[in-house]
Amino acid sequence: DDHYWMDKDLAHEFPQEFYDAVAKGGWLGMTIPQEYGGHGLGITEATLLLEEIARSGAAMNGASAIHLSIFGMQPVVKHGSEELKAATLPRIADGDLHVCFGVTEPGAGLDTSRITTFAKRDGDKYRVNGRKVWISKALESEKILLLTRTTPYDEVSKKTDGMTLFLTDLNRDQVEIRPIKKMGRNAVSSNELFIDDLIVPIEDRVGEEGRGFTYILDGLNPERMLIAAEALGIGRVALERAVKYGNERVVFNRPIGMNQGLQFPLADSLARLDAAELVLRKATWLYDNGQPCAREANTAKYLCADAGYGAADRALQLHGGMGYSEEYHVSRYFRESRLMKIAPVSQEMILNFLGEHVLGLPRSY
Repeated sequence: DDHYWMDKDLAHEFPQEFYDAVAKGGWLGMTIPQEYGGHGLGITEATLLLEEIARSGAAMNGASAIHLSIFGMQPVVKHGSEELKAATLPRIADGDLHVCFGVTEPGAGLDTSRITTFAKRDGDKYRVNGRKVWISKALESEKILLLTRTTPYDEVSKKTDGMTLFLTDLNRDQVEIRPIKKMGRNAVSSNELFIDDLIVPIEDRVGEEGRGFTYILDGLNPERMLIAAEALGIGRVALERAVKYGNERVVFNRPIGMNQGLQFPLADSLARLDAAELVLRKATWLYDNGQPCAREANTAKYLCADAGYGAADRALQLHGGMGYSEEYHVSRYFRESRLMKIAPVSQEMILNFLGEHVLGLPRSY
């Protein structure tokens, strides 16, 4: 319940009981192919699950605890060797194996081509050095899906060439993990990684050397849809709490929900959440049916993030001073929904994408 999540957030403690329950129910493997212990379902089912988890009051703490396991392993499913898939996917599906995703770096956020973490080939292994930042669940993870450069930026003809993807052990002897203090979603850690001569067997490479960037592209549209669903869920639960408080709280001998100044913003949020949901459902249908969906996936993330945060903000405002306390939980929804407008891609970059690739306007950056 909400108190479980509040306690985990305040204690900065991973929700292991929740994770174990989801794993026991078979949900972690819902999109992993059946031959590797999963159920082979699509992004539609994955978004419905994460939306309901967020809506339950778990918000981002619950969703982020399982997010990567639910759909983030698609690059491995599509491009990994049979040996790598057999060794890792069943363990991810049953909850035994935690994996984090290592792409972002201090000097390379949205411009992934600028990563400098380097994997140098040394016989049948690679030697990796570099830094990563904003790596969720690194403290709990045994392995990392790690994007590196294997050819320097200034030696490639195309800036996204020369990157290689690995699924390898997060060896604490060669990787220092430093948690980042942040404003919310504190039950699931965000971390900076300092990688010093991490030895990676060639068997841990996903696909071909130098094609790692193209492999992670397989996960970009699904990731936008998952985040959209999570934002939608937070917006729904925030709105539900606001309506409940609006009906119960009496000021000047009348429920505060009678006041149009409070009622209209909530009704507006309801309409915005409903509209955003329709775009999300279209995006997931297109993806699961093998059709282009970049326009819809990006639009869904943009609209759901905005609508979810707007609903949480209005819920906090309706609660007045009590909204600023932890007791009514809306302050947690507010903090966690704000993240959706930044990660995994900012609202501004989505508008850049739509302007250039949908409207056909000149590239703005």
